[in-house]
Amino acid sequence: MLKLYTAGIKIFNFQKKGDIFFRQKTTTPLDTYFNHYISLPLPKDKILASYVWIDGSGITMRSKDRVLEKLPCELSSVPKWSFDGSSTGQAKPKDSDTVLIPSAVYRDPFRMDPHVIVLCETYYGDGTPTATNHRANCAKILSKISNLEPWFGIEQEYTMFDFDMWPIGWPKCRGYPTTKSLFSYCGVGEHVAGREIAECHARACIYAGLDYAGSNAEVMKGSWEYQVGATLGIKAADDLWLGRYILNRIAEHFGVIISYHPKPMGKDQPGIGCHHNFSVKTMRSDGGLTEIEKVCNILCERHTSLIKNYGLMDGEENRKRLTGKFETAAYDSCRWAVADRGASVRLQRNVVANKKGFLEDRRPAGDCDPYRICALLGEIYVE
Repeated sequence: MLKLYTAGIKIFNFQKKGDIFFRQKTTTPLDTYFNHYISLPLPKDKILASYVWIDGSGITMRSKDRVLEKLPCELSSVPKWSFDGSSTGQAKPKDSDTVLIPSAVYRDPFRMDPHVIVLCETYYGDGTPTATNHRANCAKILSKISNLEPWFGIEQEYTMFDFDMWPIGWPKCRGYPTTKSLFSYCGVGEHVAGREIAECHARACIYAGLDYAGSNAEVMKGSWEYQVGATLGIKAADDLWLGRYILNRIAEHFGVIISYHPKPMGKDQPGIGCHHNFSVKTMRSDGGLTEIEKVCNILCERHTSLIKNYGLMDGEENRKRLTGKFETAAYDSCRWAVADRGASVRLQRNVVANKKGFLEDRRPAGDCDPYRICALLGEIYVE
C-alpha cells in the first residue's frame, strides 16, 4: 500500500491492483482540515461580517459575508450592502439589486471575536421596504409609543427533523413515540431528543448578545422552545430572528433541519407556537391590572384582523394548530383568562395577585414574524 502524506497528515490511501492504483476513502476526519483553516490567524484589520436578512418566504433567512477593515463600534459604522433579490424571491431579474440596511450588530458565536453578525432590513432600489421587511413598520409603531416603554418577551417553539424529514428521537420507518407527549414537556432522558443542539444554541445566543432568557423541551418529542426578553422596544424581535439564524447554523453541524411550522406532524400531535408577552409601563405599575384587562378585551375585539397576521403569510397554517386542543384556543374565537393555557390570551396568577405585570398572547404560530406581532400589539396605543 502506498501512503501519501502532506505536512505529516495522511490524505489518501492508494491500493495497488495490478498496474492501477485505486484511491480509498481518507481515514482522517474532515474536521481536521476544517480546523486547520479556521484556526489560521487573520490580520487585525480584517473583520469578517455576516450580513443576515429575511428572504421573500418570510421565514427563511439568508446571509453573505464581507470583510470590514475595523470592528464596528456602532451601527452607523457598518456599511450598507446589496444582494440579488431575484434569487431570494424579493425582486424581479430586470431590477434585482436589493439593499441591505444594517439594523443590529451581534458578536459572531461561530467565528468568535472580533467577527460580527449584522442583522439587516431589506429595501427595494426605490427605497421602499420589501414585502417581507416588517421590521420597518414595527420600528415606526414602537417609536410612537416609546414614552410608554413597551416590553416584549417572546417564546419560540420549534421542531428538529432528521434529513429523512422525520422528527429526531421518533422511531424510524415513520413510527410515532410510544408515550406520545405525556413526558416530553420539560422532560429528561428517553422522553426528549435534541438537547445537545438546544445547549449549543443557548450558549451561542448568550455569546452573541441576545437577551436570551432560557429554554425547555416542549410537549412533542423532538420539539423545543427558547425565550428572549423581556426587552424594551424592538430588540426582542431582533433577538428572536437572530436566534433563528443561529439555530439553523448550529443545525447544519448536526445534520438536522429546524422547522417552525405550526402543526408539523398532523392533528393528533401538539403544535408549535410563538407566544408573545407584552406590557407597557402602566401595566407594570401599581394597579396595572385594570390596564391589562382593558388591553385583553381590545385584543379579543380585534381577533379577526389580528389572527391573519399571527402566522406566516395570511396565517392559514395556524388554523391547523389552533383547534382548542393541546393547550390552544380555537382559531375563530378569542377569550382571555387567568392561568388557562387553553385561552387565547393568558394572565399568570401572580399578575392577578400583584395587580400588575404583563399579558401573554398565545395565538401566534411558530412561523410568525415577531415584527408583525409586536407592531400590532403596539398599535393598541397609537392614536
